[in-house]
Amino acid sequence: MIHESVTIEEGAKIAGDVIIGPFCFIGKDVTIESGCTLESNIILKGKLHIAKDVKIFSFAIIGREDSEISVGENTHIREFTQIGSQEDENEVPKKITIGANNFLMGYVQLLSGVALGDNCILTNAVRLYENVKCEERVIIGGLSSVMANNTLGTGVMIGGASLVSSDIPPFTLVEGNHATVKGLNVIGLRRRLENKDDIEEIKSAYKRILGESVDKEAAQEIAAAHENEYVKRFASFIATSNM
Repeated sequence: MIHESVTIEEGAKIAGDVIIGPFCFIGKDVTIESGCTLESNIILKGKLHIAKDVKIFSFAIIGREDSEISVGENTHIREFTQIGSQEDENEVPKKITIGANNFLMGYVQLLSGVALGDNCILTNAVRLYENVKCEERVIIGGLSSVMANNTLGTGVMIGGASLVSSDIPPFTLVEGNHATVKGLNVIGLRRRLENKDDIEEIKSAYKRILGESVDKEAAQEIAAAHENEYVKRFASFIATSNM
């Protein structure tokens, strides 16, 4: 069902069961797969691929004429979110990739080159600057910003109103302006990992690598020698990070 007030440029590819509410604009290079729902007053532009079962709420803006963006299946994009639409007109935008099963709340902004993994939650008014990478299962509290060219590791949880200006290692809790690591995201680990020994080994590695300061030499040693896949991922990230 497509409302009669919707503008769709010639060339757009829209599955037959897609629902589009009033006063939306769909550009010529947009592809929308089946099961998607668009509410009212949404603008979609550029080379944009929206996978199955995505829901986009009112007044969201995704893309500009020369942008390239992909949105993974079952992602929800709430009101007034802006994705790739805030670039300098004189710059060539980099591709933005949003994985599956993500939840972007109101007034979120994602700038050029952002890559968002699966199962992430960005709460109200979060801003990710250019080339920020979020691995899977990242949660970012409202009114937080992540500065350009930084990576958030898997399972990171960032407190509200934080300013992140460096890489953040996997499985950690972060908050503040400027944000610092406060500890491990133990609740997140318990939800994710069934084996308690995995959690204990991550705790042990955390104490050695991030106990009093960042010990990259220890991180390199653990990454090279440890058999636990989660510990290796944690240590490898820190060993190559900008922390």
